[in-house]
Amino acid sequence: MLITFHSKGSSDITMFGDIAQQLIHMMGFCETVPGAIREEDIAQALTNLKDDITKAKQETKQDDMTADSSLESNPLDADLDDDEFEPEICLSVRAMPLITLLESALNEKSYVMWE
Repeated sequence: MLITFHSKGSSDITMFGDIAQQLIHMMGFCETVPGAIREEDIAQALTNLKDDITKAKQETKQDDMTADSSLESNPLDADLDDDEFEPEICLSVRAMPLITLLESALNEKSYVMWE
């Protein structure tokens, strides 16, 4: 499933459903599709999203430190070519277009919808 975010004065943003629903939840809204954020709620949604992204980054750093200390080499990894390795894209990177859309909606005094 894909979810597309719309706002006046900004380009549409399409994301995979699971990531989009996670970000909608982080903004403090129900993950139901379709949905919308009223103009007067944009600032709070943006603050909520940025705060939750910061918390997620901190948790990821702590998890990485724990994983690094117990890291063991996997003999199966030796068979992977550099072309086959796909790095995981963190949530903060995936959220950037939505944050930009929310900031634009805040400046334009507009709403945000998703479907």
